[in-house]
Amino acid sequence: MSGDATTPDQEFDHETDANYKPPPEKTIEEILAADQEDESLRKYKQALLGQAEAGKVVVEPDDPKKVIVKKLVLVVADRPEVSLDLTGDISKLKKETFSIKEGISYRIRIEFIVQREIVHGLKYVQKTYKMGLPVDKMTHMVGSYAPKTEIQSYTTPPEDAPSGMIARGNYSVHSLFTDDDKHEHLKWEWSFEIKKDWND
Repeated sequence: MSGDATTPDQEFDHETDANYKPPPEKTIEEILAADQEDESLRKYKQALLGQAEAGKVVVEPDDPKKVIVKKLVLVVADRPEVSLDLTGDISKLKKETFSIKEGISYRIRIEFIVQREIVHGLKYVQKTYKMGLPVDKMTHMVGSYAPKTEIQSYTTPPEDAPSGMIARGNYSVHSLFTDDDKHEHLKWEWSFEIKKDWND
């Protein structure tokens, strides 16, 4: 990267609307205890909490985190899905490169586990660099999730890969899975290459 390029630690400024104030964090017990006499609210909380209403949901007892990010998947119509395993040594992911045909429409799916407590305002932030210079940034509001034993997922809206000779080449990507309270659930780097055709 060039001397002026942003380092991964500086680049994520967790920007939000200046007037937005995230709701205070509440435990599942606090949510269940509140407004018990309101039947419609009780049913709403039942639907919201799902499995967590019956007791604390802990999928991976050795991991204290509330959100465990498992996988990033590149989804392209009529092509096999390609995924990055985010459970191991994520520093190695920089050496693995997705190949993408220029101009195609693609989506990114993030798969994750939520355990222990509800998480509010999950957010996926992605910054893309070419030759050390920032070329793109996207922020997706993922939403709030109750704990579940199953893997949950979020798929971004379709994005179009750039096309043309100048667009081809290698890109590095810095990804962050965060939330309203600025908890960094996972931060990782990966890369992709835009080619003229899939088999170039």
